Amino acid sequence: MLNLRRLALLALATAALLPTTRAADSTSSDSKKPPFKLTVQLDWVAEPEHGGIYQAAARGYFAAEGLDVTITPGGPNAFVTQKVATNQAQLGQGDSTDILQKIATGLPLLSVAAVFQDDPSGLLVNPTSSVRRFEDLQGKTIIARPEWTFLAFLKKKYGVTVNVIPQSFSVAAFLGDKEAIQQGYFIAEPYHIVKAGGAKPRFLSTWDAGFRAYAVLFTNRKFAREHPTELRAFMRAYIKGWNDYLTGDPTAAHAAMKKSNSALTDEFALASRQLILDEKLVTGRDADGGPANIGRLTTARFATQISQLENLAVFPKGKVTPAQAMTTEFLPQ
Repeated sequence: MLNLRRLALLALATAALLPTTRAADSTSSDSKKPPFKLTVQLDWVAEPEHGGIYQAAARGYFAAEGLDVTITPGGPNAFVTQKVATNQAQLGQGDSTDILQKIATGLPLLSVAAVFQDDPSGLLVNPTSSVRRFEDLQGKTIIARPEWTFLAFLKKKYGVTVNVIPQSFSVAAFLGDKEAIQQGYFIAEPYHIVKAGGAKPRFLSTWDAGFRAYAVLFTNRKFAREHPTELRAFMRAYIKGWNDYLTGDPTAAHAAMKKSNSALTDEFALASRQLILDEKLVTGRDADGGPANIGRLTTARFATQISQLENLAVFPKGKVTPAQAMTTEFLPQ
């Protein structure tokens, strides 16, 4: 009888241990799960405007979230929206104006995070030029992308007529003409102009005209629907990367950028990063700006921009709504 009781107790003890053993085995199996692979298609060659992504990759923040992230540099013909729409890349970087226009044409895109709270595009003007306000552009010639929506916005808001010469992504024409006006990126062209021997240009920013586009990260709707967990993991690492890049040592990100972009110098990388900091492009220029705003998007800003594009007849009224264009559901709460 004693032996039977011992056998019964042993069986009960063994049964009690079984769930724990299975859970341990399951955890062990999950820990060996391969990292989730995704590609980020950049809009331009690797530069400090991509600091948060490169810092997150170089410092292992993506890896810590179980992600294997490939960063693909861009350029003049990167076709970012097409690649993301067709899932050749799962995330892309661009400006919210362009993404809204592509959504209006039927591309299944969705903005999921801010890169810059204000897109740092604008007009570069020589310091000796008579142009000091947007109203002064009347009759002037601007070197820019003819399709740049901001030009149409300026014409309508300020009633100016301008001539446009297609941009070649060079500052040579600007340097050779003291009255030249050129489209530029606040954190790039001014540095290159001074480096080439020109005077530091004045900058007429899009945000000063009330045209407040974001620089954004966007995905395709199918990927967002099927991989919300991975998107949230990416955003956690991405925001951590930006915070580290801005407040910590950017060396890791800059070293990774230079491997991709051999033309990038330490001097330019540091100067561009400082301009990002000075204008609070990532954290926000408004009174409520700060680290908590990294990556943040607002419905109100998208509604305003959509209204502006409707007024310019870029797309019909009601064609695009904020709910179609953006979401904050993948950002850390």
